[in-house]
Amino acid sequence: MKGKIPSHFGEVEISERVIAEYAANAAVSCFGIVGMAAVPMSGKGLAHLLRKESYHKGIDVRIKENRISLDFHVIISYGVSIKAVAENLVDSVEYRISRFTGMEVDRINVYVEGVRIID
Repeated sequence: MKGKIPSHFGEVEISERVIAEYAANAAVSCFGIVGMAAVPMSGKGLAHLLRKESYHKGIDVRIKENRISLDFHVIISYGVSIKAVAENLVDSVEYRISRFTGMEVDRINVYVEGVRIID
């Protein structure tokens, strides 16, 4: 489903992929986030770090009645507070996505799929 924003000229549609790409860029700019993770379809096995051009694959976007729900699959830095990183990600992404799309963010879930040591 696409998000729809009414305007006096007509209707603007925003695809889920555009929202995922924007949200991914917002997420990786947050302190403590190393990158987005690809989760195996079976749900078993190790997640791996996605390249920058594939970050959108680490986010599930659902739009219902112009309300957005996001699931982030992230890899975080070793030694940081998971709670603090997740709260920062949620606050930052919620603000940026609602400003970018004009739609309300209904829910953001953060799944920590791995930890990396950064040099």
